[in-house]
Amino acid sequence: MVRLKDIAAQAGVSVMTVSKALRGAPDVAPQTKARLKALAQQLGYVPDSQAQGLRSRTTKLLGLVLSSVANPIFARTVAAIEERAHELGYDLILAHTLNIPDREEVCVRRLLSRRVDGIFIFPVYRLAPTAAIYDELLQRGIPTVIMGHRAPFCARFHNVESDDLRGSTLLTRHLLEMGHKKIAFLCGPMSAPWAQERLEGYRRALREAQIEPQDSLLFNAGTTIEEGGKAALQILNEAPGITAVQAVSDLVAMGAANVFLNQGVQIPKDLSLAGFGNILTSEHFRVPLTTVRQPKLRLGVAAMETMQKLLRGEHPESRRLPAEVVLRASTGPAK
Repeated sequence: MVRLKDIAAQAGVSVMTVSKALRGAPDVAPQTKARLKALAQQLGYVPDSQAQGLRSRTTKLLGLVLSSVANPIFARTVAAIEERAHELGYDLILAHTLNIPDREEVCVRRLLSRRVDGIFIFPVYRLAPTAAIYDELLQRGIPTVIMGHRAPFCARFHNVESDDLRGSTLLTRHLLEMGHKKIAFLCGPMSAPWAQERLEGYRRALREAQIEPQDSLLFNAGTTIEEGGKAALQILNEAPGITAVQAVSDLVAMGAANVFLNQGVQIPKDLSLAGFGNILTSEHFRVPLTTVRQPKLRLGVAAMETMQKLLRGEHPESRRLPAEVVLRASTGPAK
């Protein structure tokens, strides 16, 4: 392993000069810096990040806690965070909760044991008003950014989120403008604020159109393709006469669409269908999906900007970014 003193010996300078040159200190001549950096690279010198962390009291590590990197809704947001973190000299450690509260606590504690400088969290939502690990993060003063909507247990943290309420309202308005009056809604988990906002947006648009929302048109559909398929079967059996279905997410919408299409229902001729999220596959689905585009890249950029301010000891405002409707082939005029 090449050390600073090895470089110093070969260059004929002091260890302190080598250290300053590699750190870019202003009191070392530019020619000397260039020569020492080239020699360090030639010898294969790799800085000891742990030793640097002890000196600076930082690790240049950031943690990111999410349910699973396999979920396509996270891809662009995580990519934006990682890209900006890389530019700033930070490494990103991912931890997967699988939407299990106990596992989320373990993930956060492991990141704390690595002495990360800050943590981004896509929360595991729960109905409980408090959660011990979030209370501990507050007590420790760890810079923490909540990725998504805040719930009571994480309400005291800074967050970035999309305006799902308005996005859902606009989507239902689109269906109403196409002449649909009997619109079913595939609901997500009610413990999740984003699912509540999307349901409320649907209800708000109906009331604006002087149509009273009906509980009989609400179907529990969770978050997955499989759950969306089960909800679609329930609609076929229990809700004849509907002309449109609005789903809480694109994955749920795709699961429902597969069942409808396999049962001979033509989309959008017989039934219009809309999702939420605009994941990449929504555009390339069997019937390209009308949906709500969440600003995923901008959410990642906003999250990193918020984290930078927290690391500097500032008090940033939480961010709520607009979402917009994307019209594709899965919605059309009511029959």
